[in-house]
Amino acid sequence: MLTDLALLFSKLSLLAVGGVNSTLPELARIVVTEKHWLSATQFSQLYAIANTAPGPNMLIVTLIGSHQAGVAGGLVASAAMVLPAGVTAALVAVLFSKHQNARWKRLAQAALLPVTAGLVLAAASLLARQSDTGWLTAGLTAAAALLTWRTKLHPLWLLGAGALAGLLFL
Repeated sequence: MLTDLALLFSKLSLLAVGGVNSTLPELARIVVTEKHWLSATQFSQLYAIANTAPGPNMLIVTLIGSHQAGVAGGLVASAAMVLPAGVTAALVAVLFSKHQNARWKRLAQAALLPVTAGLVLAAASLLARQSDTGWLTAGLTAAAALLTWRTKLHPLWLLGAGALAGLLFL
């Protein structure tokens, strides 16, 4: 099991352009649909827990690893997600610092921006589809997305309002 976790997260680590959230659709596909480690609801719940806890956005990986193989699984999953991307980022930083004014560097950075945005939007879409169990939850998701986009409300206020609505209406 630890080997499976290490292989999965080390591969995803190198695809995590813009952070772990950009790999959520693929992560969900593997752990929910392919390996059946979690149900779609469990995946959404772990994602919610990981995002409400203080710390980096990669805590979902730790939670999935510990769900599968206890503390050792959480540690292996975390290390496998952080180390490959961390080493790659350090190497790219050295390369970019040596070629600060190179045209290819500006082009690479500009090309990665829409890729990152697309991956994050795909992750948001996946989480919305997995979390929306009816018209009320879909409405809450749409309202939260609209308020996030159009106002400067802190996301924790929206999370609290959603939790309260869930308690009152679900």
